Amino acid sequence: MIRLNDLKISYRIGNRVIDAVDGVNLTIPDRCVVGIAGESGSGKSTLMKAIYGDIQSPMYLSRGSIDYGLKGSDGQPVTTANVRREWFKSMSYIPQSSMNSLNPVIRIRDQFIDFPGADSNKKRVLERARDYIGKLGLPPEALDSYPHQLSGGMRQRVMIALATFFQPELIIADEPTTALDVVVQKEILMLLMELQEQMGNTILVVSHDMGVHYQVTHKMLIMYAGRVVEYGDTDSVFADPQHPYTRMLIDSLPTIGDDSMRGVLASAAGAGGDRAYGVTPDLIEVKPGHFAARAEEAGVSA
Repeated sequence: MIRLNDLKISYRIGNRVIDAVDGVNLTIPDRCVVGIAGESGSGKSTLMKAIYGDIQSPMYLSRGSIDYGLKGSDGQPVTTANVRREWFKSMSYIPQSSMNSLNPVIRIRDQFIDFPGADSNKKRVLERARDYIGKLGLPPEALDSYPHQLSGGMRQRVMIALATFFQPELIIADEPTTALDVVVQKEILMLLMELQEQMGNTILVVSHDMGVHYQVTHKMLIMYAGRVVEYGDTDSVFADPQHPYTRMLIDSLPTIGDDSMRGVLASAAGAGGDRAYGVTPDLIEVKPGHFAARAEEAGVSA
């Protein structure tokens, strides 16, 4: 179980300090898929980088802490100070535009051999890699290919294979279906779901696509301006959104033959959306396991 305690992540740009994530308190349960939604610039990717421990200048930890609930390979608790030692072992990260993260001048087989933490016996690594990519729907000859010789969907499967090769307890997938067509998107999402069920690990999925969250996540949180404005079971959040910003995100899902999007902002304003972009108050529990800001919107006295 991962706990974020009053987490604040900032960027120092010249003489300016920008708070990208501000005061996030969150508990992420084990063995589930948690979705993080919000518009571009809401702090989703920054939050994921912080959890993964990829904090590099100009980004820095201003306040708070992360309790990973994990023990590292040395038997010691994983903290923000030593989390990098657990990369590719206890946790793995699939970054945005991950298809372009493969080395373009090295064959796929060599990327498995050179992968951090891989067995020093190259033959054994290749045998395991060939068996593993087959389970993920890739042909054996993919190992002998260069990245440019594979389709976008195949490259994404290779990235997922690398990220899950050591069966990490935590996988962070930042926009895992970006730049893929809708058919391949569904295949990749189904693959992630199957891997999560087999490994019993925790997956954090970052996406601005609410349809992705509806399909694959058990829980989801909504971010706006660096803060969490709603968090709960995915079914509950979609069926009964408590925050006007959440309602607008759900309403943004396109429907064939539906032209009601023209009036989404106006209708949201009538439902409290005129205050959706103010200062977000603290979360309150509006129902068991479902938290939201805007107590007055939920009909709850703060």
